[in-house]
Amino acid sequence: MTESHHAVFGHPIAHSLSPRIHARFGRQTGVALRFEAIDATPDTFASALDAFAAAGGSGASVTLPLKEAALALCADASDRARRAGAVNTLVRDGGHWRGDNTDGVGLVRDLTGRHGLDLRQRRTLLLGAGGAAHGVAPALIDAGIGDLFIVNRTSARADALVDKLGLPKHVHSRYLEDLAALGEFDLVINATSAARAPAAGEAGSGLPTLPTSLVGARTACVDLSYGEVAIPFLAWARAAGAHHAIDGVGMLVEQAAEAFKLWHGIRPYTDEAYAALRERDALLVTGD
Repeated sequence: MTESHHAVFGHPIAHSLSPRIHARFGRQTGVALRFEAIDATPDTFASALDAFAAAGGSGASVTLPLKEAALALCADASDRARRAGAVNTLVRDGGHWRGDNTDGVGLVRDLTGRHGLDLRQRRTLLLGAGGAAHGVAPALIDAGIGDLFIVNRTSARADALVDKLGLPKHVHSRYLEDLAALGEFDLVINATSAARAPAAGEAGSGLPTLPTSLVGARTACVDLSYGEVAIPFLAWARAAGAHHAIDGVGMLVEQAAEAFKLWHGIRPYTDEAYAALRERDALLVTGD
């Protein structure tokens, strides 16, 4: 059986659970694959991806901070990737890369299927306006959420995402200092990398101060990250009395399953991989 070669690119990347998830998917489906983690910065990503392709790489996942850069390296991209302006899944196609974005569908599958949330008409706050936020915002809108407020440290980036989504009556850009006046939300999503330890040369600013007035008795708070990076936001959510405090492990597994289907033509079951990750590392347990 021929072994396919895959990788996840990001910076930093040593913490990534993707190799473990895809190895489990491969065993479940009988697909022979090799999956590695490759550290690449925005400056080195293009050359690292070229080297991976030259070594026989046939598909790749892309994580922070490379999702927007990945789109520029694609000869073709799916509608959802172009709509998001970011790529998290690369498929080798005739000597070129074809891009897709499975983040949004992965998040919605996790929230509605695994956690049983009805997203329709939920007043939603999205913290962050980078590649992760671009990836999930269109899918949240398609899932029927109510008004969406986007807040980012750099307001111009939030404005750009609002403009890209093209729904001025339902999608709004706000400043961090506006948070206390925004009232209660049904859904609060942290799409920032603020709590991630900064790499060499990066400035670390930490999770912004979030008022507890954002959270009500039925609010679901979701961090798109997982493990130690997600702890500050989830701790704030629990202290504020959120009904759900959910990390990004479920989304990670669901978006990985979508990527696996793009590469191999079969979508694996995800409950087994999700349960295995929860069982292995107590830090990953949510307060849902």
